[in-house]
Amino acid sequence: MAKPRFDDVKSGYERIMSDLSKKIYKPVYLLMGEESYYIDLISNYIQENVLSEADKTFNQTVLYGRDINTKVVVEAARRYPMMGSYQVVVVREAQEIKDSIEKLKIYVDSPLKSTILVICYKTKTVDRRTGFYKQIAKVGEVFESASPYDDKIPDWITDYLRSKQRSIDTGAAKILADHIGDNLSKIVNELDKLAVIVPQSSKITAEHIERNIGISKDYNPFELCKAINTGNVLKANRIIMHFERDPDSNPIPRIITVLFSNFSKIFLLHMLKVKYKNAPIPPTEVQGVLGITTYLLREYEAAARRFSSTKAAGVIALLREFDMRSKGWNNASTGYGDLMREMVYKIMH
Repeated sequence: MAKPRFDDVKSGYERIMSDLSKKIYKPVYLLMGEESYYIDLISNYIQENVLSEADKTFNQTVLYGRDINTKVVVEAARRYPMMGSYQVVVVREAQEIKDSIEKLKIYVDSPLKSTILVICYKTKTVDRRTGFYKQIAKVGEVFESASPYDDKIPDWITDYLRSKQRSIDTGAAKILADHIGDNLSKIVNELDKLAVIVPQSSKITAEHIERNIGISKDYNPFELCKAINTGNVLKANRIIMHFERDPDSNPIPRIITVLFSNFSKIFLLHMLKVKYKNAPIPPTEVQGVLGITTYLLREYEAAARRFSSTKAAGVIALLREFDMRSKGWNNASTGYGDLMREMVYKIMH
């Protein structure tokens, strides 16, 4: 089964949090998946809000998978609360439990209504074909968290700050997304820092990010894409020289990922132009297919004039080759800077 769409992840999270805020509790929560941000939000909320501070002393247990087996979990979950309505048992890093997680089926087949068991199964998923999974889906709550695709992250950053009554420049959101990637927890840490530093009345800009996080507004993968898209060879080479001075902060695979996303959009734009016979493309298609706002469409249209569909497809194939070479395939001695310069030269020429 394919991983869930990120929009479904967010709606699932919001539905669970709505129930929790209304004190609607399930006996078992299986929180699993590759992205830990929403898993942590749900489990932390349950741990912090279901019981009063006095009740937590006797009725809340936090276990760590690497230290236990399933028998310990079952014994903890089968206890009754002392002088309260519920007990909470949180199993963190459950993917590291010493025996098979599926042995917990003996408990989930008949869970106590007075126990709220929270299983945090990070970086991977439970086999949906197992009786363990199916029983939790029947009596409890299964939440699968997936990482967003790269083109969704800038919008997620904007939405997160909007929920905090803050705003960010579109270019600044893109720079932050390109630099940090799809780790939502890391992104939130940086955004929370900026929210403290930047006055609430001000929009967060690329200058704020450069000054307070150390990500250059002029030398980043996003700016490299713009230089390539506009044919600015001098700027592209200046950016590569900057990357070469700090390769740890600018790993080639990450740069290739950004370039791959860029040229995939250019190629898809050509396909849309064929579909609509060069008539204006509906905004819904721009957002749904290209994953960009209509504001950015003009920039990609200019790039599409420089790179035909055939050239864009050729660049995508070239990027796959350089991704392999950056990892050692058919590349015995070419260093970081030379490999980057060769790649960008071939893309632009």
